[in-house]
Amino acid sequence: MAHQDQRLGVDGCLNAHDLGKALRWLLRGVSLGGIVFRSDCTWTPRSLICAALLWAWSDEKTLWERFATSRKIIKILFGKQAEPAKSYQAFIKVLRKWTDPLLQVLQVAFRRRMVQALASVWKVEGWLVFAGDGSKVDVPRTRKNEERYSPKSKLSRAAQKRRRRRRRRRTHQQARQRKANVPRIWMTVLWHVGSGLPWNWRTGPSDSSERGHLQEMIPSLPAPSLLTTDAGFVGYNLWKMVLDAGHQLLVRVGSNVKLLKKLGYARERDGLVYLWPDQAAQKRLPPLVLRLVVVTTGRHPVYLVTSILSPRELSDLQVATVYGRRWGIEVYYRNAKQTFERRKLRSQNPENAMVELHWSLLGMWAMGLYAHSRLVPRGVPPERISFANVWRAFRRPIREYKSPADRGERLAELLDRAIIDAYQRKNKTSRDYPRKKQEQATGPPVILKATQTQVRQAQEVKIERRKRLTA
Repeated sequence: MAHQDQRLGVDGCLNAHDLGKALRWLLRGVSLGGIVFRSDCTWTPRSLICAALLWAWSDEKTLWERFATSRKIIKILFGKQAEPAKSYQAFIKVLRKWTDPLLQVLQVAFRRRMVQALASVWKVEGWLVFAGDGSKVDVPRTRKNEERYSPKSKLSRAAQKRRRRRRRRRTHQQARQRKANVPRIWMTVLWHVGSGLPWNWRTGPSDSSERGHLQEMIPSLPAPSLLTTDAGFVGYNLWKMVLDAGHQLLVRVGSNVKLLKKLGYARERDGLVYLWPDQAAQKRLPPLVLRLVVVTTGRHPVYLVTSILSPRELSDLQVATVYGRRWGIEVYYRNAKQTFERRKLRSQNPENAMVELHWSLLGMWAMGLYAHSRLVPRGVPPERISFANVWRAFRRPIREYKSPADRGERLAELLDRAIIDAYQRKNKTSRDYPRKKQEQATGPPVILKATQTQVRQAQEVKIERRKRLTA
């Protein structure tokens, strides 16, 4: 059925054809040879990807209406002889089966396009910088979603039985407990700082480990990269895994981290500290040599550690700049939840909810990649590209797919205007409207001078490692 995919290349003045042009660009170089559907399936891999992206881009209120709109656009792009099934259930069933393999090939293709189209913003302060962070999205409170995505109860079986017996006489305290156990999906995103686009992500129930997710994504980082995270991503095992993979670290630390100084494992210099917990020392694992940088530009000092020891490679000012750019991942989550309206998903089935989340993230990535590839080469910084306007630019042709675009309202023209103006807003801190509670400072890390026993153990580990390397 190769002729079905050729219709995507038909040029025209309809809004649907502008969407087809964007989809052709996004799918250029995508390897779909290993993905084969059943002979009686009305979808092809390429048409299914296009329909899923249009489904994610649409702003219809229900998932079925989004599918109906995307299916009509697919009929225009691929031709009536390749008319896909009308059933939303059939569509989501096929998408549920093939999302994982399609996700893999699309991630590879999108990363390649980022390297090609965004070379001017590929590095920050001379380093290939990635940020990692996690967040949660709500899903409808159905029994299946609660079983899959609510936090697992830590009560004993007897206590769970007693709770079930008292369910009909639920107290206010139990009602608050149920409210707290809202089913949510945890997502951890690996985000490319230079371009402001995602690179990889992992998902799971609301009690998933974001550090575990990050460890799974480390192999996808191009070496050598600089990984920057907030104070939630601390730990010897995680940091050692990043360093052993050939990458560097830049992490905010607080009072939950204990560091050593004067250990003698490396040549001493100003700001040199070590992460070497007792468990690692007992296992004869080497201490992690780090550099402590204190940034005092805000209300509270920020304590950062980096594995880049030489200020010539990354100065203290550059450390502050790189970590400041990490804030962009918070803006990314805000765009995903508020602007893109994915704070709460709509799927009542846990498998469908996961599919909806994956294609929502892919849809955001695809829109951003297409817009950035037009604007960044023209000198527009990624932080000045408005995701809200980019999504509006895609929504208009989806709503009016049957009509020709008015003058100045083609998809490309709308994207060219999706730029945040350079107007300097006034400081709003003096206004008296209610404000959110300010987060408390985490405090400085605990820095202890190494004991004589620790110094001796460190020298022994150093000699052992030197022998292994020369053996």
